[in-house]
Parts: sequence; C-alpha cells; structure tokens
Amino acid sequence: MITIKDIAKESGYSVSTVSRVLNNRRDVSPETKKRIEEIVAEHHFVPNNNAKHLKQNSSKTIAVLVKGTSNMLFASIVEEIQKKIEKTRYTASITYIDEDDNEVEQAVIVCRERKPMGMLFLGGNPKSFEESFQEVNVPCVLVTNQGNALKFDNLSSVATDDPAAAECAIDYLIEQGHTKIGILGGDFSLSHTSKQRYAGCVKSFTKHKVAFDESVYYEKARFSYDSAYGAMQRLYKRASDITAIFAMSDVAAIGAIRALIDMGVRVPEDVSVMGFDGIALAKYYNPKLTTIQQQYGTLASRSVEILLNYIELSTSPVHEIVPFTLIEGESVKKIIGGTQHA
Repeated sequence: MITIKDIAKESGYSVSTVSRVLNNRRDVSPETKKRIEEIVAEHHFVPNNNAKHLKQNSSKTIAVLVKGTSNMLFASIVEEIQKKIEKTRYTASITYIDEDDNEVEQAVIVCRERKPMGMLFLGGNPKSFEESFQEVNVPCVLVTNQGNALKFDNLSSVATDDPAAAECAIDYLIEQGHTKIGILGGDFSLSHTSKQRYAGCVKSFTKHKVAFDESVYYEKARFSYDSAYGAMQRLYKRASDITAIFAMSDVAAIGAIRALIDMGVRVPEDVSVMGFDGIALAKYYNPKLTTIQQQYGTLASRSVEILLNYIELSTSPVHEIVPFTLIEGESVKKIIGGTQHA
C-alpha cells in the first residue's frame, strides 16, 4: 500500500508539502498542488485520517502556531520547521490564526486539546504573552519576535532585530536622496512587529534630521497584497509628493507597486519602493525588490533546536538575534537634483 512518504519520493517534494496539499492548504503553489494531486489520483491514495488524528494527539507533537494566513515569510519558515522536525521522533501540528487574533489564547486551547510536548509561535504580540502566557505550561519558542523582556522560564526566542533592520532600510532610502518617504505598516495596537519596525524608522529620521509626519505619511495595512494595494492608493492620494515607500513586508511592497502602476505612477522612475523579509518572490518580481532579507532558514532551524533542547535536556531559556542583510534590487532609484536616477 502506498504511503505519504512514497508520494513525496515520487513527486520530489517533502512529506510536509504533500501533507499540506492533502489538507487543502493554500500555501502551496498551483504547480506543486497539480503534480502531487496527479500522483495521488494515479495511485488511488486515501489519507488515513484516524492515524493522523492519533498522531497529532500523541505526546510527541510539536505545535506550531502561525499568526497570519498571507505571510509568505512564515510559509517559508514553516516549511523549514517541518523539514527539521521530520528528522526527529516528533510530529509537527500546524495551526493558522488571523494576524489580529490573540495567539496566547489559542495556545491555551491547543495545549488543552492536543497536549503537545512544546510549541513554536510564528509572530506574536508581547502584550498577549504578558496577560496570559502563564497558562501555557510547555516549553515554547517565539519565532521572529524577541521574548527576552518577558522573562518566562519556559519561553525562548529567535528573531531578527526589527528596529535595527527598519532603521537600516530608512538609512538606505535617505542615502539615495529620498526625504519624502511614505510607510506602509500595521496597526501598532495589534502588530508588535509593526511597532518595532516603526521605532527603527523614527530613529533613522531623527538621526538624519528628516521630518516625518506620521498622520500624513504612515498608512495602516495588513501584511497582504490586497490590504497594501488599498493602503497605497489612500496614501498616494493624500501625499503625492512622496518619492519613496518603505513597506514593512515584501508582500505589502508588491501590493503597493501594483497600486502605484495602476494609478499611472512608474516604479522606480517616479516612486521607489523598498520591502522587508527577503521572500523568494522578491528577486523574481519586476522590478526586483530592494529589501531587508531575514534568514528564514536560520530562524527555523535554531527555533527547533532550542525547543528540542529544552524538551529533552531542560535547558534554560535562550534568546538569539539572527543577522539581516540589505539586498539591493531594482525598485529603488537614487535621487540627483530632485530626479530619480538608476
């Protein structure tokens, strides 16, 4: 009888990718989905849902709680996490929630229903942890957000230095001659990531003595194409004097570029656009995105390693910062004498 591992081997994809297709998940490309479904149909494969349920509820489960359903960086991190966990005696159980939901409240439910050995949080708001994390009694790692200030004995973290990375992004735009810079980011009351990155932006503006009026040049957007598209339209109608945009994710940057083009604004000839994350699409998009690249492979592998050490060796909490890189693409042009130039 054919197994999910046989399908993975024949298709050339990982077991986790095959699993995501079988579970009708959206974070798989159409080409990948088509190829795997062809093999499934050819072999008349039927998933064993009873076995899956028992496996997920076994004591060897690592729960992965992902905040946001459109975050392509998180999709890459989840893929790497699953590959890493597959090589161990544990099983990954993935749960997606809306980016505005309370991840700790959901974690309490996951712990009660699935009884995992440990948990990984992708994205998170420290305020939520401060309020109710004491109800989560398993080892946890906060991925992409720093957790050292929370001081919980069962919480580690692996993250990019968001304020420093955003400061670097604005430094770069200013060095290219831009002083009228718009920013697309989340609601500070809901998105800790946006709040941290905005702090870095402000630090750069202050350092370079560049005036920035948040009420005019900051527009709220969820980290999705549609939301960023609408936010970019609103921002440009209000502040058409901008020469550059810093979007707090590559997905938002791509949505912004589409909005600008649809409004007859050329990118980067009229308005430069810079992203954040360094997702794979960034280097294939036209124009190729200038962005802050996070090391998603390192974020994933170190998070799993730290969690397993905690589970198996009862190690102390670990808080690590993973370096970032500024990637120069084609979406930012240098201003000389008030005009953008290649």
